[in-house]
Amino acid sequence: MARDRILSAIDIGSSKITTIIGSMTESGEARIIGVFSSTSKGLRKSQVVNIEEATEAISQSLEAAERMAGTSVAQAFINVGGSHISSINSHGVVAVAEPEKEISQADIRRVIDAAKAVQLPTSREILHVLPRGYIVDGQEGIIDPIGMSGVRLEVETHLVTGGTTAIRNLHKCVQDLGVEVAGIAFGGLAAAMATLSDTEKELGVVLIDIGGGTTDVAIFVEGALSYSSVIPIGAINITKDLAAGLRVSLESAEKIKLRLGEKIISKPEQYEEKPKGKADKEDEIDVSDLRLPEGMRTISRKTLIEGIIKPRLNEVFTMVGLEIKRSGFGGMTPSGVVMTGGGAQTVGAVEAARRNLAMPVHIGVPKHITGLIDEIAIPSYATGVGLLLWGDKSGKGDSSGSILSELGKFRSTVQVKGLAGKVVDLIKSFLP
Repeated sequence: MARDRILSAIDIGSSKITTIIGSMTESGEARIIGVFSSTSKGLRKSQVVNIEEATEAISQSLEAAERMAGTSVAQAFINVGGSHISSINSHGVVAVAEPEKEISQADIRRVIDAAKAVQLPTSREILHVLPRGYIVDGQEGIIDPIGMSGVRLEVETHLVTGGTTAIRNLHKCVQDLGVEVAGIAFGGLAAAMATLSDTEKELGVVLIDIGGGTTDVAIFVEGALSYSSVIPIGAINITKDLAAGLRVSLESAEKIKLRLGEKIISKPEQYEEKPKGKADKEDEIDVSDLRLPEGMRTISRKTLIEGIIKPRLNEVFTMVGLEIKRSGFGGMTPSGVVMTGGGAQTVGAVEAARRNLAMPVHIGVPKHITGLIDEIAIPSYATGVGLLLWGDKSGKGDSSGSILSELGKFRSTVQVKGLAGKVVDLIKSFLP
């Protein structure tokens, strides 16, 4: 029996950095063997603003996950986000190399290369080239043309692009720890891998991944990603609004927000519209057990939800609605909206999305996972789990401990210069 592949993913976000190590089974599931989240530092709105701090935060998360899994990480898949992410749909056409024979893998590569030949500024690079569908001699809607006969092969692709500088900075933070970047994925695509079903993608669905500093929007039409964008507002904006409105610290505001989220999840009926007499008593929320340094004991639910949280959620979903309109796929998503990410657990988020987008909305949690899933079967871990599944599907990387990992870590802890450094680089270049 073949050994299961061990893969690692590092979800580098604005509020937390999560390392997940999983053993990939033949059925395509991830058996989680190590996971750890550390507070994010050196990042703002999903972009690196301080390389040293970001590297240190990634190192804390990585080392703790390695200890839990009992293995060292040589390669990892990472995500990229931020307002520099954009997307375009491109069309490629080629003549089949040998028309009297069948369409081959080489023809597929050539037509995708033709679709990739778009003019981009030097400051941008292509992250993903995702085929949306093939056309053979005018016949549309072909998913896989290999083995078919034809003379003219066309492809509709979705290109996700990002800022070269932002991507290189993320690479550097991970590589400075002696870990090779096995692949880099757009956060929205990774979250979709973990939360969306094939049926939802086929019918058409909008994925909204609300992170700490940014919100990713990914629209799937006929089973393929067709539009990607990032909105530079996230759950941290709600926390800042609470801190300003209640005159408390950001840490206290975050605790209050999480407490409110827990109460809504555990007792949703408690927050339905009540007669006025009952409402006065139930308006007060007890936060004395949080031991806030400001000494706050009770807060008004109405002030929190109606006065502070709701307006910010309305702003976020209004911006999402504008992105859906800009995409041109607004009427092609009957599956509605799947909301994930830590911000999806904010009180009133589902109702605000339904009201502003006029579509069915539900919260998406990571699927296709086994093992240590008690902690991570919640929306905030969707991107990390999705990175593992995306890495397994792409067929790249094996993060089990190896000499490559040890060499990398040795070089990162001891500054190797001159001939010795060249020898290490030479050995690394020959390793798989």
